[in-house]
Parts: sequence; structure tokens; C-alpha cells
Amino acid sequence: MANLKGSLSWDWYSGTIPNNAVIDETAYIETTFSFFLYRSRAQVGLQIGKGASTYLGTMFDVGTQGRVSLGKYALVHGARIVCDDEIKIGDHALISWNVVLMDTYRAPLDPVERRKELEQIPKRKLRHIDAEQPARPIHIGANVWIGFDACVLPGVTIGEGSIVGARSVVTTDVEPYTIVAGNPARVIRHLVV
Repeated sequence: MANLKGSLSWDWYSGTIPNNAVIDETAYIETTFSFFLYRSRAQVGLQIGKGASTYLGTMFDVGTQGRVSLGKYALVHGARIVCDDEIKIGDHALISWNVVLMDTYRAPLDPVERRKELEQIPKRKLRHIDAEQPARPIHIGANVWIGFDACVLPGVTIGEGSIVGARSVVTTDVEPYTIVAGNPARVIRHLVV
């Protein structure tokens, strides 16, 4: 198995694939702009499996210790992946446009601390939140479908074969083969397999 490296001949953006990304030669990345916010220093910060695809608008906002993996034939179309610990997307998963997967809030929850952090941003070379906030892994099982504009919050596991309705906010674990929707997401029904 070869590893996709360097720049992409079809890319409109002049970026490159990060050195610590392991991307199967059969995988597809539409643009290296997806790595504009990628800062992982993990040995393998991103792993993309056989036949997996990421399309325009997908952003890997991966912190220095973050690790993201996409399983075989997973498809991510225009999602924002905010990862400071670990986000795993299973084989044959479908992540629709404008989905946000975030294993951390990055900003302090305390309003006084959050205000202090926001006041520091203009003083930094890279203008982003740099607060040390806890992260909790997100695991998305095989054959999961997450509808457009959905948000998956820190620490959530979505079981195999589940469906998350469009514009849902997933705050708790989803059992395998379950349809959830709403804000917060709640069980609509269980799928018969």
C-alpha cells in the first residue's frame, strides 16, 4: 500500500499533505486547504483508509496532540473536524456537509476565563483560541450516516449503522442501529437488522 504525499496535481490550493498523515493511495482528498488548520504533532495525526474520500469544505482543525482516522470507504463532505484528542470515523460512514465533530470546546466554559482568552487572541501571531481545555474522544461506528448541519459534541460514541438526522446536536452516546434527531438528539426509532 502506497501513501499519498506532497501536493495534489488537481488542487487549486498550493498546500501539501502533512508529513504525519497516512493516506491510502486509493483515498481521495479534494484539496490540501483541508489542512490549513492542521497542527498535529502526533506520530500519525491523520489516517485515511482505502477508498475513503474528503471533499471541498472539509477542514481538519487538529490540535498538536490530535489524531483523526477515517475508515475504509468513509466519505466526508464539507465537515469541520475539531480534534485535540481523537476522532475515529468508521468504515463506510457518511458525514454530510456542514457537520461539526468536536472532541473539545477549546474555549473555557467559565465566562470570566473565556473573556480573558478572547482578549489574548489579537496579541497572538496565529489568531486562534489557545486555552488548554479537556478533550474527550468521539467514535463514529461503521455504516453511520450523519445528516447535514449536525453537531457531535465531545465524548460521544455513535454506534454502528446509526443515522443522525440533519441539524441534530448529539450530546450523548447513540446505540447501534438507531435513528436520532433533534436538539438535543433523541431516539426516533431503532432499526431492524
